[in-house]
Amino acid sequence: MPTIPGAACKRAAVDHAGNVSGKRPRRFDADVVVIGAGSAGLVAALIAAALEAEVVLVESDVMGGECLNTGCVPSKALIAAARRAHLARTGGRLGVDTSTVEVDFGRVMAHVRRSIDAIAPNDSVERYEGLGVRCVNARARLVDPWTVEAEGRRYRARSIVIATGADPAVPPVPGLDETPFLTSHTLWGLTELPRRLAILGGGPIGCELAQAFARLGSRVEVFEMQQRLLAGEDPEVGDLLARRLGTEGVTVRTGTRVERASPGVLAWSGPDGRGESGFDHLLVAAGRRPRVQGFGLEELGVEIVDGALGVNPFMQTNYPHIYACGDVAGPWQFTHAAAHQAWHAAVNALLRPFWRMRVGYEHLPWCIYTDPEVARVGLNETAAAAAGVRFERTVFPIAELDRALVEAEPEGFVKILTRPGSGRVLGATVVCAHAGELITTITVAMKHGITLDGLLATIVPYPAWSEAIKRAAGSWKRERTPAWLLPWLARFHQLRR
Repeated sequence: MPTIPGAACKRAAVDHAGNVSGKRPRRFDADVVVIGAGSAGLVAALIAAALEAEVVLVESDVMGGECLNTGCVPSKALIAAARRAHLARTGGRLGVDTSTVEVDFGRVMAHVRRSIDAIAPNDSVERYEGLGVRCVNARARLVDPWTVEAEGRRYRARSIVIATGADPAVPPVPGLDETPFLTSHTLWGLTELPRRLAILGGGPIGCELAQAFARLGSRVEVFEMQQRLLAGEDPEVGDLLARRLGTEGVTVRTGTRVERASPGVLAWSGPDGRGESGFDHLLVAAGRRPRVQGFGLEELGVEIVDGALGVNPFMQTNYPHIYACGDVAGPWQFTHAAAHQAWHAAVNALLRPFWRMRVGYEHLPWCIYTDPEVARVGLNETAAAAAGVRFERTVFPIAELDRALVEAEPEGFVKILTRPGSGRVLGATVVCAHAGELITTITVAMKHGITLDGLLATIVPYPAWSEAIKRAAGSWKRERTPAWLLPWLARFHQLRR
C-alpha cells in the first residue's frame, strides 16, 4: 500500500495488485457517488444517470464549480467586455472613429454575473434532480473504501468518483501571507476597477486577465519567473504575446523574481536589475493545485502523485473502484479535459469489470483567450524535441490571409508539425484571432487520420478565417514539390503550345 507522509493510513486497505481488503458491504445505496459538482463531477453524474444508474452527487459549495462561478464563464465574459472597449478605441484603423470610450466597471461586472446566471440552470440542482441524480449539499468524506459520509448520512456505493477540483496555488513569496491579494476565485468580488494591478504569473490566467484589465483601464504589471510568457508554448508564441501586451500598455517583466511582497509594494529582481513596483491590487495567478485534502483520501491511502490523485489510463486510483477525474487528477486543467476524463470514469465505474475504455490525450486541444488567441493540439516544437520525435514544420503567416487583412488583425501564424515524408499531422499551434475555432479543424484531422493533402482538397468559403488552415496545407504541399518536376512541367506545356 502506498504511504503518504503525515497520513494515518488504514492498514492493508489495498495491496499492490489493486485488491481491496476489509469488509465490502453486502448491499449499496447507490451505484456511484460523485464527490464534486464542477465540470468533471457534473459530467460523471450526467453520464451515470443516462446509463440508468443510481447516482449521488455531493457538493459542499455551489453547483457548477470553478468553471461556471470563478473560471471560464466569468473570465470570458470579462474578456468580451474588454475586447469591445479595445475595438471601440482602435476603430480608427478601419475609418470608424468613436468618441472617448468610457468603461463602467460596475456594469461590466453586472454583465459577468448575468453570464453566470444565464448558464447556471444547465448545472443546477433542479436539472440534475430532474435527471434522477440525488444531489447533496454538504462536505463529503470517505470513511472507508465504499462509504461516503455527507450531511450526517452515510452513502455506500459500488464505485466512487472523486472530482474535487483544484485551488489557486500561492507561491512562497516572503511577505505574501501578510499582503492582501486576489486569486482567480476571489477576483469576481471587485466592485471598482483596479487603478494599478500587479499580477504574479505569466501563464494563461495571468495573460488573459492582464490584457482584459489593461483594456478596461487598469495599469497592469506582470511578473513571470520564466524567461517568457506561456512557458509551455514555443518561444515565438510568448514573445509575440509579450509584444502585443506591451503595445496595449502592460508592463511585462519576464525572468523576474518577486523577492518580497508587502501591502502596496512588490520588490523584485530580474534582467532590469532590482526594483520596486507599487500596486493597488495584487492578483496571484501562479497556477492551480489539486484539492486532495480533507476528504479522507489520505487516511485511506489513496495514492497521491506530484500533488494530484494518481490514476491509471482508465481513471482508476490505486483502489480499483475509486476513480478520479478533472483538475484533482490532472494532468490537464481544462474544462473539456475534465469532461473527457469524467465520461471515461463514469462508464468504466459502471461497466467494470465487463468493459472499460482507456483515456487518450493525443487529440486534446486547448486555447488561451488572449488577443490574439493561442491554440494548440498535439505536439509543438518544444515538446517534440524534448520527446525526440522527428518532424517537419510548416508555418503560414496570418498576415498573408485575406480575411485577417480586411479586418486589420494580421498578427500570428499557423504552425503545423507533420511526420517526415508524410502529411500526417503530429500537432499544430495557431496564434491569431479565432484560433480557438480554427484548431478544431486540425483536431478533427488528427482524430480521423486526415492528412494535409486531405485538408488542402477541402473547399472552404472565401474569405473565411478557416482558410488559414487550407493555406497552411498549401504551403506544406508547395515546399514538398520536387524541384526536378517543375522544369519538366514547363517543357510539357511548351511542347503543347
